[in-house]
Amino acid sequence: MSSKPEQKETHQANGAVLPIVSVDCLTSPDRGQLVEPSDFLGPDGDGVEVVVLESRANAKGVREEDALLENGSQSNESDDTSTDRGPEPASPLKETSFSIGLQVLFPFLLAGFGTVAAGMVLDIVQHWDVFKYVTEVFILVPALLGLKGNLEMTLASRLSTAANIGQMDTPKELWRMITGNMALIQVQATVVGFLASIAAVIFGWIPDGHFSIDHAVLLCASSVATAFIASLVLGMIMIGVIIGSRKMGINPDNVATPIAASLGDLITLALLSGISWGLYKELESKAYVNPLVCAFFIALLPIWIIIAKKNAATREVLYSGWEPVIIAMAISSVGGLILDRTVSDPNFAGMAVFTPVINGVGGNLVAVQASRISTYLHMSGMPGESSETAPRKCPSPCSTFFSSDVNSRSARVLFLLVVPGHLVFLYTISSMQGGHTTLTLIFIVFYMTAALLQVLILLYIADWMVHWMWGRDLDPDNFSIPYLTALGDLIGTGLLALSFHVLWLIGDRDSDVGD
Repeated sequence: MSSKPEQKETHQANGAVLPIVSVDCLTSPDRGQLVEPSDFLGPDGDGVEVVVLESRANAKGVREEDALLENGSQSNESDDTSTDRGPEPASPLKETSFSIGLQVLFPFLLAGFGTVAAGMVLDIVQHWDVFKYVTEVFILVPALLGLKGNLEMTLASRLSTAANIGQMDTPKELWRMITGNMALIQVQATVVGFLASIAAVIFGWIPDGHFSIDHAVLLCASSVATAFIASLVLGMIMIGVIIGSRKMGINPDNVATPIAASLGDLITLALLSGISWGLYKELESKAYVNPLVCAFFIALLPIWIIIAKKNAATREVLYSGWEPVIIAMAISSVGGLILDRTVSDPNFAGMAVFTPVINGVGGNLVAVQASRISTYLHMSGMPGESSETAPRKCPSPCSTFFSSDVNSRSARVLFLLVVPGHLVFLYTISSMQGGHTTLTLIFIVFYMTAALLQVLILLYIADWMVHWMWGRDLDPDNFSIPYLTALGDLIGTGLLALSFHVLWLIGDRDSDVGD
């Protein structure tokens, strides 16, 4: 009977309270025969209790081994060691390049046509009185259109990850995720809309020093109301898309963010135009309407804050998720300034209709990639944990685009969608006579070069940023997509403006870039 005290001494030396397990528990049909019962029989044939010790490192190793086994089919170097394990549930990451492309293609085209429609709408509404006499509304456009990256795409990525890791399988979990996330995005939309209106007032005041309190209140009411309603509508659509995708066996990461983008630009721009036009008409006769509208939506903030705070899934984002949203809005506003300066120049008048397209396509593709990488990391643990799935902080371009893992495969697929997608969108714009620009060969070459370079940069930044945030104990679903889509707006607008400038300098008059 000396073995029992020895086990207790070992147990106390490790400094942790561990359970004492009877020998009957050491045999498991899942893990095989671990010990022979005869080895632990006392002199009288009675079972002797022993302590089964498992260190934290071993527990973590088992968990990482399980994650690798679950996704073993994605790597050519992995060995099949799960022959005696039960069947694992299907992983959303076990996808071929063809299946990824097939699932992404339709939402990608839908998103692209949504950006084309948004560009055509902007081309029409720019002649309305509210856009003529309250020109600061143009400054609101990129910031509010960027809400799809700040809020809706982040919501889609967050819910896609939750669905893929089994946090929305029961009705109770589903309802908890829906109510918490909807309340959260209403808080974020109201605050971002208010800050965007302040930025528009400041940027409109800086050039000529003119300030109108009526126009400032109009901008505040229009921005807050547009952000609130657009986020409510798009959030409900996103929930339906993600639930439907899971029921149809489609990876929500591949479809949710592009659909959010496709509807986001069009719905947001239509709401901004209609609300600002209606409030502008009431400005002279009923000046009190604008401050009432602004006060109404701001007064609803405490309700949404209380709901979001009660939900554990959104409480952390409510406190820590403001930095990327606000910084992304500032980055988008810089892109808006570039757009405002270039479109006002007659030499770049044809650029306006193409800007939402190139920015939207780049943002859509990088959002899909960021959502997929985030889901892949979440399946191996929690942010901040040392994981073999996040081994690098600054990846090389070769590892991002040419390695054998599933994220590199999806990066190649998404990059290859750029040229055929943009050709379809350019033909659509040309057939609708948008922008009054003739599609010459040299124009298409410069446009495609800008689009390819934009997506190439964004996909590489996404690979670095998501892993870097993961190592910093930040959830990429909440932090990465706002930065990436805002960078997409800035890079896309800058490269497109540069392309038009070069075309004008070399004298490509056939493309009518100045029409």
